[in-house]
Amino acid sequence: MLDLDCLAQNIYYEARGESRVGQEAVSHVVVNRSRAWKRSVCSIVFQPSQFSWTMGARKSPFGNSWTLARDIAQNTLEHKNVDPTGGALYFHSLSVHPSWAKQKTFLLQIGRHKFYK
Repeated sequence: MLDLDCLAQNIYYEARGESRVGQEAVSHVVVNRSRAWKRSVCSIVFQPSQFSWTMGARKSPFGNSWTLARDIAQNTLEHKNVDPTGGALYFHSLSVHPSWAKQKTFLLQIGRHKFYK
């Protein structure tokens, strides 16, 4: 699978209900990890227990949300959009309270996600 496909799927499943900036933020977290940890985007996305959507059955992405996710993924990989998180490596939805968040530096909230270093 190509990095573009992995990144687009992660945007789609993690943030498709968010604004474009919110989706870009989620996209940049994956790319920031990829660069910092010197690993492929796909290995970041499919690292065990990182993104809940990778652990179960899911419908194939479709429609305008999928088209937007692919566009954002392409632009992020080609450095055509600015990282709205300022270098975040982690994020979570407001609907969860992961224990790891206490050990990270909170950066900002965009939509329904909190971002950390």
